[in-house]
Amino acid sequence: MKKTLYIIRHGETDLNKRGVVQGRGMDTNLNDKGREQAEAFYRAYKNVPFDKVYTSTLKRTHQTVRKFIDSNIPWTQYPGLDELGWGIYEGKESSEHIKAEFVNILNKWNSGELHHKFELGESPLEVQERQLTVLERLIEENDDQNILICMHGRALRLFLCLLLNKPLTEMETFPHSNTTLYKVEYDGSSFQIIDFNNTDHLTHA
Repeated sequence: MKKTLYIIRHGETDLNKRGVVQGRGMDTNLNDKGREQAEAFYRAYKNVPFDKVYTSTLKRTHQTVRKFIDSNIPWTQYPGLDELGWGIYEGKESSEHIKAEFVNILNKWNSGELHHKFELGESPLEVQERQLTVLERLIEENDDQNILICMHGRALRLFLCLLLNKPLTEMETFPHSNTTLYKVEYDGSSFQIIDFNNTDHLTHA
């Protein structure tokens, strides 16, 4: 059966605003701007007949789609949708050292060294492994036609690679900002993006 996935990144948090490293280990709340972004997304898409809502286990995703959840759409939290764990850099203020460390590891990932990770953190390969559970749910034979998924920036890039059967080295080809939308269609055998990095709902907020 054909399915349409509405995949969004969560709204802004104070750590996003400050440029602080925020991964799986930081369970933060939306700030005022993030709540405004969530409200703008709800106003734009509240009439879509969603059959399911999927989020990560982190509350910033729950808060972003709270109005959809509160309208009694069935909701499931998946650890597979959690953000990549940045390990020892979680919650750390940006510095020249941290910036250099991130440039270094992103260069390694882009060159195919996808097993690399920060101490106590996760690699792209480990994140995609836990995302497979979500993929299995998405392709199950059922009547779900429209599914809203709220997740995180780096994890979203990896998830789109998984859905589109692209190598993880292409993760940087999927830009994102808070509450950006990627609309993806599943025809029963493969996925394709039909709306790329859409933030139109924010311009009308």
